[in-house]
Amino acid sequence: MIAGVHALLYAHDAEAARAFFRDVLGLESLDGGDGWLYFVLPPAELACHPGAGIIAGREEGRAELFLMCEDVEATRRELEDKGVEFVEPVEDERWGLLTRFKVPGFGEIGLYEPRHPSPLPAFR
Repeated sequence: MIAGVHALLYAHDAEAARAFFRDVLGLESLDGGDGWLYFVLPPAELACHPGAGIIAGREEGRAELFLMCEDVEATRRELEDKGVEFVEPVEDERWGLLTRFKVPGFGEIGLYEPRHPSPLPAFR
């Protein structure tokens, strides 16, 4: 039934964000025309955690984006060498090692090394 996930990032500077994903993270993209790039993502997972947020005065769910890696410390060093700005140290959470970095033109996203069953090749 479900064959994939289409994630959206609403960026205040979409061109800068697209350039980051293409040039810094090296994600393969598909050209939708007129500057619209659709990035091919590696394996994904979806988790439902308890909690809600207040959006426009109403209690609603919220979503976050985390990119996964097999070695968060090595990935962090590699990205820092490319000029990526990290905004948090690597934290040891029960479910994995987590940090956050800035995406130009967008904001912050998470990076983590999972410690649970995962679709990453290292966990197969």
